[in-house]
Amino acid sequence: MDKLLFRSLLPLVNDKDHYEILNEYASARISILLEQLSTEKDMDRVKSIQGAIGELRRIKTLRDEVVAGSK
Repeated sequence: MDKLLFRSLLPLVNDKDHYEILNEYASARISILLEQLSTEKDMDRVKSIQGAIGELRRIKTLRDEVVAGSK
């Protein structure tokens, strides 16, 4: 990502209320996906769910990534 994109994300990650809501959403989705993962038998679907969980977990570190990238 380029510096301009990181800077455009600063208002999102610097607003405590909005970022908290975003993290709550990510946590809720991760819980749902973990439940699906525990019963899934199709390995392609398992890989897809694992990828989705990984991306949602990145939201929890988004603020650090955006701050570092915007410098």
